[in-house]
Amino acid sequence: MAGATAHLVVDVAGTACAVPGAAVDEILPLPRLWRPPGGPAALAGYFNLGGRAVPVLDLAVLFGLARPAPSRRMVYRHLLLMAGPAPLALLVDRAADLVQVAPEAMTPVADGATLNGCVTHEIRLGDRLLHGLSPERILLAEERARLDAQTRAAQDRLAEWAA
Repeated sequence: MAGATAHLVVDVAGTACAVPGAAVDEILPLPRLWRPPGGPAALAGYFNLGGRAVPVLDLAVLFGLARPAPSRRMVYRHLLLMAGPAPLALLVDRAADLVQVAPEAMTPVADGATLNGCVTHEIRLGDRLLHGLSPERILLAEERARLDAQTRAAQDRLAEWAA
């Protein structure tokens, strides 16, 4: 497909979403997380990745979506380790597939139609409709600043135990 882009199809509380493949460094199984007190509900916690404290955002909580009742198909959840200078992982119920999406299969979504414009387009794949997420718009600037401050504190705590 000429001009097609790779997207990772994920399930977030029963909602089909797509994340640009270039935005994801790695897909990981859910490790044990530690959660400092007083954090926002969407912060599932932190995990240690080679001495680096990585914050984990629960997309279902962040988007205000109720999870369906657990089923046998939902054996475990995935983390999307995001590309970029600041450590960040997104918790999803399932990373399903990596698909090539042709430009004509994407319909732009108006900036004001979603919180912070985090859904930038709808993707039509056969009879499926996916919400195309923009990772850099998932958090508001104020939320990102608060998360960065909490991550620095978590990194300092992790460093204390490394000695």
